[in-house]
Amino acid sequence: MPQAKISITMPPVVIEKSFCTTREAAALLGVSVGTVQLWVESGLLQAWKTAGGHRRVLHDSVASLLRRVPDQPTAPPPGSLVPAKPRQFRVLVVEDDADLLRLYQVNLSRWPMQPSVTCLDNAVAALLLLGRGGPDLLITDLHMPNMDGFSMLRTLRQAPEMADTTIVVVTGLDSNAIAEQGGIPDGIELLCKPVAFDRLLTIATGIVNNSRFQLTPA
Repeated sequence: MPQAKISITMPPVVIEKSFCTTREAAALLGVSVGTVQLWVESGLLQAWKTAGGHRRVLHDSVASLLRRVPDQPTAPPPGSLVPAKPRQFRVLVVEDDADLLRLYQVNLSRWPMQPSVTCLDNAVAALLLLGRGGPDLLITDLHMPNMDGFSMLRTLRQAPEMADTTIVVVTGLDSNAIAEQGGIPDGIELLCKPVAFDRLLTIATGIVNNSRFQLTPA
């Protein structure tokens, strides 16, 4: 008696991609494509370029960064009425000297516009925060742990999120040392240490008085 043949159908093997496009990475991270490009250029995301010049971002790199990016505030439902609130002037200070950071906090807290001040001691944390939107004023040193401040500034100047952010560099480097590193981008004011807090206040006051920065009436 002939034996019956048993046909076994194997389920299709699904091989998940280990990479994604910059647009897919942006959707996963909840940021713009420009921010993904910023994080790739700064080394926060691992990626490579195809022969056609398109970036491919490693999924593992995206997953790792997802655990580090700050949460975005929940948007109100469409059509809901939300009372207008005055927006605080926002300042981000990036400086790896802990004593100098405390000095920034003390001095900036006395400014008449009562700014919201965030102090960070490394450029990596700053780039993660900046990817969610730029402050009104960024004050940064050039030498920071694990990242070249010069290349960070050049990258930030191309980021759409930083279009309305005024950047000021406060450094102990002299002009020759800065020139040897390729200089800093145009439009960024350079101040030497010790910190000229009077000049920083003048810059901040000019931003507040500029038409592009409006305080919502209380």
